[in-house]
Amino acid sequence: MGKTKTLTEGTPWKQILLFSIPIFWGNIFQLLYSLVDTKIVGSTLGTEALAAVGSVSTLHTLMTGFLNGLTLGFSLITAMCFGADNMKRLKKSFAMTIELGVLTTAVLVVVLMFVLQPLLHLLNVPEEQFAMSYAYISVLIVGLFATVLYNLCANTLRAIGDSLTPLLFLILATVSNIGLDYLFILEFHMGVQGAAYATVLAQLISVVLCFVRIFRKFPILHLQKSDFRPEKELIVEMYKSGLSMGLMSCLVSIGTIMLQSAINTFGTTVIVAHTAARKVFEIMSLPMSVLGSAMATYCGQNYGAKRFDRIRQGIRASLLIAAIWSVAVFIICHTVEGALIRFVASTTDAEVIYWGSMYLKVDMSFIIVCGVIVILRNSMQGFGDRVIPVFSSCIELAGKIIFAFVFAPVFAYWGIIWAEPVVWIAMVIPLIVKVVHTLKKEI
Repeated sequence: MGKTKTLTEGTPWKQILLFSIPIFWGNIFQLLYSLVDTKIVGSTLGTEALAAVGSVSTLHTLMTGFLNGLTLGFSLITAMCFGADNMKRLKKSFAMTIELGVLTTAVLVVVLMFVLQPLLHLLNVPEEQFAMSYAYISVLIVGLFATVLYNLCANTLRAIGDSLTPLLFLILATVSNIGLDYLFILEFHMGVQGAAYATVLAQLISVVLCFVRIFRKFPILHLQKSDFRPEKELIVEMYKSGLSMGLMSCLVSIGTIMLQSAINTFGTTVIVAHTAARKVFEIMSLPMSVLGSAMATYCGQNYGAKRFDRIRQGIRASLLIAAIWSVAVFIICHTVEGALIRFVASTTDAEVIYWGSMYLKVDMSFIIVCGVIVILRNSMQGFGDRVIPVFSSCIELAGKIIFAFVFAPVFAYWGIIWAEPVVWIAMVIPLIVKVVHTLKKEI
């Protein structure tokens, strides 16, 4: 039988840290999907191909972020059921997660494929890279079915305390992705589209393995036909949670896309520099997002068990962990930032390295603010507050739009570099006010 884990007992900071470690490594290997594509495309197909991938990378982040947020929101209902020891409703919530996840993805894929060409023009994808960008992103859009299936399995397993199983299969899939990248690009000469096929196929491997594992080892997730019968009340509750998390992620990514549309007007050098810097940023900020994911499940289970004291203790502990990591990131990004850009972009171009380094030095100096935002938003979602986190994300979207269309035309790439630090400071304020108020009373 698979190992489930309750987060309603034990020392909060230890439980959060131990639960977070497999999620951290899982996210590292998930990021390697994207990083491997970037590295292999840059080293085998050249700068133009790398720019083509980079010019649409934020669109892919938007899609996958929405689906991960959606399934994470669904899984919060599962976590509450697990914390309340309501196994019947837990199975029902898992069945609804599968149905609603696949249905929502189908609608998303159809809409995206219908508007893809005008969307790429809206993103100011350069004409010389348009065909490659379209070929790459169109495969990833169809492959969103693999993305949602993996995410719903992984998030459901985490909801019942198993953060190790998704990690193990993701490691295997990542190794497969590396081999498939070289096979499709070098042997089959499929160009950037080959990198996209490799990503989707590797993700399918992790999906199959997750479902096999659930079938063999987790009887509390074994479903019957009756579990798939729609239940209006549960569907509404799950969509409220799922769409709130998905929308929160979506608003963040839409703002980033707005910035990318401005970046795409600055030429290939800046696009490559920003693409490389964002890959480093994603890795450096990963512990923050991991703590956020862990806190969503932690707060969900404890909210279901009515352990409000543990929710307060857990939030304080996770903020302390984030502060410690922020110091390490500051040191790294002010000492070896140039080497990191050179490695990721596979280039010695001085201008690429300069702009990539400037981005890391400025933005990583404010990563603690980013960490506070992620932890508080996810914690609030876990204990049922879905309004303030979305409001905070709306502030982020508005701020990024202003920087993309007002400051970037005036200050060029410096307007992009300073966008997120300024926006983070503005959006963290309502979160802190709300959480401090909430922690003073019983949630």
